[in-house]
Amino acid sequence: MAATLSSLKAFADALPQHDRPMPVLFIGHGSPMNGIELTPFAQQWIALGKEIPRPEAVVCISAHWLTNGTWVTAMKQPRTIHDFYGFPEELYQVQYPAPGNEALARDICSLITKTQVGLNHDWGLDHGTWTVVRRMYPDADIPVLQVSIDFDRPPSFHYELGRQLNELRRRRVLVIGSGNMVHNLRLLSWQKHPDESFGYDWALEANELFKKLIASRNHKQLISYEQLGAAVRKAVPTPDHFYPLLYVLGMQEDKEEVRFFNDQSVMGSVTMTSVLISYS
Repeated sequence: MAATLSSLKAFADALPQHDRPMPVLFIGHGSPMNGIELTPFAQQWIALGKEIPRPEAVVCISAHWLTNGTWVTAMKQPRTIHDFYGFPEELYQVQYPAPGNEALARDICSLITKTQVGLNHDWGLDHGTWTVVRRMYPDADIPVLQVSIDFDRPPSFHYELGRQLNELRRRRVLVIGSGNMVHNLRLLSWQKHPDESFGYDWALEANELFKKLIASRNHKQLISYEQLGAAVRKAVPTPDHFYPLLYVLGMQEDKEEVRFFNDQSVMGSVTMTSVLISYS
């Protein structure tokens, strides 16, 4: 216990409180190819890394780490996970050797009181995390951790966990939710369209509704997204890519503003729409 308390104190000393918190981000991460191709989406991630204050650490809630229970990575050197198939060999060769931070992991365990959080030494950084973070911080010199998504819990649970994680922002920790607001891979359009940002009517309808509710701070309806109609049910057939948004919305404070970016659909049934929440 003494060692644990000592590590927490060291972390608190290293990350003093700040009156103005770090921004919080929801990133539509899309294809893993954004990790190696200089797409407009990747270019925006690069610009973000230069725009927002440099964090002391990054904590990511990725759509690709679904678990029983809630876990946080706690290894010194998280591995780069290539959790996808059928892509060019170049993508599988990418390594993002950012360090971890066990003291921060333990601090996250203490911040979350809604459930017990376990320390994980096996996972690492999946493509929902490293494809984005390596664009923002290419030198891999900032500790990066992941918090898992307990897939057995309802949407309200994930929103409340976001509220409890908000304290990290005043210790200069950048929290990122990584998923996609609209994400239906079964209905992807593989045809070439003159408009590269082609989206099905139902996908665009759902995306615009999500943006309207986010802008008006109507989090209650977003938590109850399954009741928002047929277009939303088609846009979110499974909640894995939607839950990271709820963590981010849970961290929004009363006077913070919202900015949308990468607001574009791809292949008909996925939207890259992303959200920056911060004080002006």
